[in-house]
Amino acid sequence: MLSRVADGFYWMSRYLERAEHSARVVDVYLSLTLDDPTDKVGLDLLKSIAPAGSDGSKPAEEPEVTETRAGRIAPEYLTAVSHSVVRARENARQIREQISSAMWEQLNSLYLTVGTAGISHMHDPGAFMRSTVDRSHLFHGVTEATLSHGEGWQYMELGRYIERAMTTASMLQQYFVEHDGPYKQAGSSTNDYGAGVGLLRACAALEAYCRHYTADIRPERLAEFLLLNPEFPRSTRFAADRIEDSLRAIARGLGRQANGRPERFAGRLRAALNYGTVDEILEDNVVRYVEHLRKQCAQIHSAINQTYITYPIETAIAR
Repeated sequence: MLSRVADGFYWMSRYLERAEHSARVVDVYLSLTLDDPTDKVGLDLLKSIAPAGSDGSKPAEEPEVTETRAGRIAPEYLTAVSHSVVRARENARQIREQISSAMWEQLNSLYLTVGTAGISHMHDPGAFMRSTVDRSHLFHGVTEATLSHGEGWQYMELGRYIERAMTTASMLQQYFVEHDGPYKQAGSSTNDYGAGVGLLRACAALEAYCRHYTADIRPERLAEFLLLNPEFPRSTRFAADRIEDSLRAIARGLGRQANGRPERFAGRLRAALNYGTVDEILEDNVVRYVEHLRKQCAQIHSAINQTYITYPIETAIAR
C-alpha cells in the first residue's frame, strides 16, 4: 500500500475518533452545566479536548469560556468537533478510491451537516453533539460491513485506538489531578461522585461500569476499569491489545517479522497494562503513570510514521 494511502486511512480514523470524543464531552458538559454554568466538573471535562486549530497539543492558555447560544462554553471547543470532521473528510477524499461508497456517503453526510449547522448559534447543541456521536458509530458500522479487513482497515484500527487510548488517558489524568486537589480539599463526597459520573459519561462507560461494580463509584475502581479492563472498548488495555494486533497484521502482510520499533513499543504498552495491577498504579502515582501511557502512545505514533509513512527512499528500494 502506498504510504500516502496508509496515512489517509490512519488520520481519517484518528480525526473521526477525535470528533466523536469531543462531541460526547461537549454534550456531557452542557448537561452538567444546565443548572449551574460554573459547574467545576463540567468545566474540567472540557480540558480533555484539544481546541480547534491544534492537532492534539494543549494551548499555552485555556480559551476563555464565554456565553453563547450553545451555553457557557468557548467557541474553540465547539468548533473542535467540526474541525475534526473536516479533517477526517479531507483524508477520506484523498483516498476515495480505496474506501467503500457507503463509507464516503456516511462521512460526507456528516461533513455537510457540520458545515451547515453553525455550531455556536445552533438552537440545540446537545442534540447536535449526540447526532455527531451516533453518525460516527454508524460510520464505523458501515466500515465493518463494507470494507475488506485488509491493510487499510488495519491502519484505521491503529488510528482509532491510538487516539482512543490517548483521550481516555488524558481524561483520567485530569480527573486524578483534580481528585487529589480541589475535590479532595473541599472534602465533599458529592463532588467526588459527580466527577466520577461525569468522567464515566464522557467515556461512554457509566452503564458498563455499573454492571461491573454497581453504582458505587470510587477513584480506584475508575482507574482499574478505564485502564485495565480487557473487555470494555474504551479502556486503555483494550486499545493496547488492538494496537499491537493491527501492527502485527500489517507486518505479516508485508512479509516482515513483527519485531520492528512500532511492534516493540506496542508490546511494551500491552505488557504493562496486561500485567499491571491497580494497587501498584495507585501506590506509585496515577497521574505520572497515565502521563507515561500517553508518552508511550506518542512513541508508537512516531514509530508508525517513521516505519510506514515517511520512511527513507533506501528503505523503500530494499523492500
